[in-house]
Amino acid sequence: MKIDNANNSSSNRPTHKHEEQLIAAEEEEEEQMCRTIEVVDLPMPSPPLLAADGDEFSLVPPLNFSMVDNGIFRSGFPDSANFAFLQTLRLRSIIYLCPEPYPDANTEFLKSDGIRLFQFEIEGHKEPFVNIPEDMIREALKVLLDVRNHPVLIHCKRGKHRTGCLVGCLRKLQRWCLSSVFDEYQRYAAAKARISDQRFMELFDISSLKHLPMSFSCLKSLQLFSSASISFFRLQ
Repeated sequence: MKIDNANNSSSNRPTHKHEEQLIAAEEEEEEQMCRTIEVVDLPMPSPPLLAADGDEFSLVPPLNFSMVDNGIFRSGFPDSANFAFLQTLRLRSIIYLCPEPYPDANTEFLKSDGIRLFQFEIEGHKEPFVNIPEDMIREALKVLLDVRNHPVLIHCKRGKHRTGCLVGCLRKLQRWCLSSVFDEYQRYAAAKARISDQRFMELFDISSLKHLPMSFSCLKSLQLFSSASISFFRLQ
């Protein structure tokens, strides 16, 4: 029996030793995993700066800013906070659709950057007393279609109604269907969309402008995306 016990104890020794080796191996593996996690657990990069404080740089688009076509942009009224952003567009011209005089700060910005201002004095009437001057829209379209004026920014006060009507008439020249024209107009006008504006765009006669070149336009690409927002600069 003692021999048997001795044999049993001797046979158990390697088993116990083997268990110790397994435990040690597991502990070592756990330590290695922890070290690996510590290596890959890197801090998240800081987000890009969005405010201009001291040496920090900021580019802030105007209200309702968007790209309309190659070399054509639209927005609400830009102020001094937007000037740095507008400089990145390398504008040649601005089409301004309001009767009020251009502010001095904006005028100085245009002068310093060599930007030409085309002003069309369209009153911002509300429904039902709305009278959109077709002749002014027609003249504004001629300026807009002239690639010598590109890049060009169209704006009124909010970038909704007057700007929307001008862009809508441009879309008719680009052979957009009316449903796409109205859809784009409504996305910018939102709850302020006017039936009278849409009626104006529907009845606007483009026949006298069809001879003007539109080589700048990506017609097919733009119409494919007519149901979605065209701007990646636009905020809100």
